[in-house]
Amino acid sequence: MHDDSVPPLPSDGRFAGLRRRGFLAATGAASLGALSLAGCGGSGDGGDPKAGGTPQRGGRLRAAFAGGGASETLDPHRANLFADAARAKALFDKLADHGPDLAARPRLAERWEPNRTLDRWQVTLREATFHDGRPVTAEDVLHSYRRIADPREAFRAKASLEPVDLNASRATGRRSVEFVLKRPTAEFPNVLAAFGAYIVPAHAGDFDANPVGSGPFRFVSFAPGRSAVFRRYDGYWDGAPYLDELEFVVANEESARVNALLGGQVEYAHELNPTTARAHEGSGQIDIVRLRNSAMQAFCMKTDRPPFDDVRVRRAFFLIADREELVDAALAGAGETGNDLFGKGYEYYADGLPQRAQDLEQARFLLKRAGAEDLRVTLDTSAVAAGFTEAASVFRDQARQAGVTVDVRMGSKDSYWSDILDGGILCCYRSGAMPIEAHISQRLLTDSTTNATHWRHRDFDALYRQAQSTPDREDRAALYRRMQRRLYAEGGFLVWGFADWIIGTARSVRGVEADAPANTLDWARFDKVWLA
Repeated sequence: MHDDSVPPLPSDGRFAGLRRRGFLAATGAASLGALSLAGCGGSGDGGDPKAGGTPQRGGRLRAAFAGGGASETLDPHRANLFADAARAKALFDKLADHGPDLAARPRLAERWEPNRTLDRWQVTLREATFHDGRPVTAEDVLHSYRRIADPREAFRAKASLEPVDLNASRATGRRSVEFVLKRPTAEFPNVLAAFGAYIVPAHAGDFDANPVGSGPFRFVSFAPGRSAVFRRYDGYWDGAPYLDELEFVVANEESARVNALLGGQVEYAHELNPTTARAHEGSGQIDIVRLRNSAMQAFCMKTDRPPFDDVRVRRAFFLIADREELVDAALAGAGETGNDLFGKGYEYYADGLPQRAQDLEQARFLLKRAGAEDLRVTLDTSAVAAGFTEAASVFRDQARQAGVTVDVRMGSKDSYWSDILDGGILCCYRSGAMPIEAHISQRLLTDSTTNATHWRHRDFDALYRQAQSTPDREDRAALYRRMQRRLYAEGGFLVWGFADWIIGTARSVRGVEADAPANTLDWARFDKVWLA
């Protein structure tokens, strides 16, 4: 197990990271004490995070997230963690983003129009400016997408942009782009809304030293693994934020985030445990916001290495899991059971497949057929996410009943997500909301850059491309169901649940949207938040 130590406070008094203990003492720094913020003990409609009232300008909101240590970056194309995504959203914009229904909604793109054959799309940009005053142009868009698609890089959105022929695509005006596609693509707006597909200036420099975006906040300072400070951008195309400043502080321990919120050192705490939320809900000290069906919870099996290169072992593990017990124990009931597929309730979800239940006898039979009666495997987990360590312990006990020994290995919270992409054979995993086709493109194609299960099948890739090119929705849905039936039968994701995303806020905070699954447009939407 790695020691997730925190460096001492820097000389300017800002957070150097938030410890489980000693946090409250550390936050007496002058740079924080001088903030003009309302106290946490609000009254009236303060108990409702979405309560009405006239938005007020001013103040600094401090938001605590779990971070990625010294390797953190403000490069939006490298965003991977929720903290990365929230910071990127504050500084940058995409052409589109996903609404609560996971449909693409225009952002920097004012509108988009396909040709009759769906292989050329004309995108018109809205009038928007970067933080240095320069207009956002078609050339910036093309530069951004070409940077993401660079074959020397492994940017998250690369697989989503694969349908675009960026050599043939061109600017048809200062604010218009013609995207030429390699094949007809019916859901091209999802490409524009892809996770990580942010627009950066054509001559962008060092993102960590002086990032320039077109988002609602502009850069002030950044200390990787510690904090990032942004200031309101008055020229933002969607209206200037209400807050004067926004500070992201790193607190990898959930208890540190909670204590900071209770003590008034932060006003927003991302990702609380269900037990914590239950203890404080209705207490009058803080407000709890539940974002329903926000996070897929899974165990991830590497399908290209023993023992999970044998489909019989993967099927046995599907049958070992008692999903209801996992949801009750690891999520304290704050979620619903999964069925080994991503995107429950989303468009194209294959909800007609039988709900899997624990069947230890059949699991033992499959393991015997695979020659793995006395199987021993290592399950990687970490306190990096709510419920991970609890889920690992529960599954270890469930596996023992099938004759499988699971050794739980604790990983570093700073490097867990990068470690598990290529390392190990079995790990705890989660995902925020995105369309099912985006989940497939980013995680399940041969060339996907975040293919944690190492699921690589060219015939599966071909089915995905066929679905993309199918103009009729029902025919397209049938192809996605076909792909999901295969994943249900032999894939590497053991999806045991879908968790509510839980956020805690000070009672002075207004404008936090509750109908906003993680990773969608209104999640971490700090430009619409204000302090009462």
